[in-house]
Amino acid sequence: MTEKPVVKSAEKPEFLYDTHGDWQATRVANYIYDGRGEYIAFVEGRAVYTRDGEWVGDLSKDGRILRKRAGAKKPLNPNLPPKATLKKSDLPGRAPLPQQMAELGYDMIDVFEEDPEVFKRLSDRRPDME
Repeated sequence: MTEKPVVKSAEKPEFLYDTHGDWQATRVANYIYDGRGEYIAFVEGRAVYTRDGEWVGDLSKDGRILRKRAGAKKPLNPNLPPKATLKKSDLPGRAPLPQQMAELGYDMIDVFEEDPEVFKRLSDRRPDME
């Protein structure tokens, strides 16, 4: 039985917001957790993937997850990291005020606003397990 890696609380958290400036998630190391402390996604470089390896967008410098509205989806990431656990007490209780968010053109979407459920559902692109 494999152990879940425990993310150290010494890692400085990065706060993720939606375009309205509402705190939506926290990135610690290469893992993203929602406000309840549930592991919802992972990051490779600036690309954000759901737990199933489905690409959802890229991290912007202002702390949002953005993607092109009509852009081609990237293939599933076959290299899923082990699921991480983080004690709720290791997550910050509140986030600092966000910086001023830049306007988005029509060709870009904010994933937390347009499709927040993507982090809760199983990817329909992943093959069935036997």
